Amino acid sequence: MHPQRRLFWFRRLALAGALLAAAVVVLGAWVRLTDAGLGCPDWPGCYGHIYPNAGHSAPQSSESFAKALHEMIHRYFATTLGAIITSLLVWAVIFRRDRDQPLIPVALLFVVVCLQGALGALTVTLLLKPLIVTAHLLGGLTTLGLLWWLSLSPDARPLTDREAGLRLYALIALAAMILQIALGGWTSTNYAAVACPDFPTCQRSWWPAMDYRDAFVLWHGIKLDYEGGVLANPARVAIHFTHRLGALVAGSILISLGVAATAIAKSPRVKRAGRLIAVAVVLQISIGIATVHWGVHLTLATLHNAGAAFLVISMATLLRALWPAPAVGMVPLQHADPPR
Repeated sequence: MHPQRRLFWFRRLALAGALLAAAVVVLGAWVRLTDAGLGCPDWPGCYGHIYPNAGHSAPQSSESFAKALHEMIHRYFATTLGAIITSLLVWAVIFRRDRDQPLIPVALLFVVVCLQGALGALTVTLLLKPLIVTAHLLGGLTTLGLLWWLSLSPDARPLTDREAGLRLYALIALAAMILQIALGGWTSTNYAAVACPDFPTCQRSWWPAMDYRDAFVLWHGIKLDYEGGVLANPARVAIHFTHRLGALVAGSILISLGVAATAIAKSPRVKRAGRLIAVAVVLQISIGIATVHWGVHLTLATLHNAGAAFLVISMATLLRALWPAPAVGMVPLQHADPPR
């Protein structure tokens, strides 16, 4: 098979993995929000089997079975994703002599997904510790970002000086986005999403009573069950309020990056990516406000996680456009059919 044809199908497989990774992220939020994170008390099976009601120790009530099934659906999707990533690694190793075949990013992706599996097991065995669950969320979004990056072909057109000048700002925006997503995960895993039921104020105050001493303690012991949360309300208010402030700062940085990319870039690809980031941020903030206004229910809260996934995809698209890798004979995925 021609190397460019192989690369085309490699990117197609990476794209399929990215779409599946986005589904896994959303399913993970769905599991957490339906309080099904401990629906299966063991790992990787559920009550010792691959299907929740297969054994004598299966859940007895319909509610327990539903939670176990939610958790196992998430695991089925995650296992399939792991198989795709393993296939990408095998592919990259076999065809590593092809000049344009990426290998190091694929190896990094494989390491990340292995760590994800370990974090998934610890999520259950350590009883939903916020640090572990937040790290699991970040790992899932990192997996999504890497897969999306691998699915995109590099642009052979060199950047202008003004476009290259966006790189440092893009890295700053990436750091702000990661920190804000981590704050969002910390808010969710500490059950602090309902701590501020009003907007734009919080507890009907512009600066409510908050407990920062307990709000960001990363570890509270091994045997403590975190389902439902353990923090007092002032600590949860501090977490939620900090997440709001982070949204203001990170949102401003990301939107300004999107506007700058749209305004100064000559590359249509950079312009599209800039507009995509601005739209993703506005959409995510709007969902967050709606979640406060109408209450934290399953649909909105799950959409908020989907919005984070969309934001990661948007940032990966812009970063790929800002770091082109010219190659003779490169065939962009979105503009060409595979070579025959």
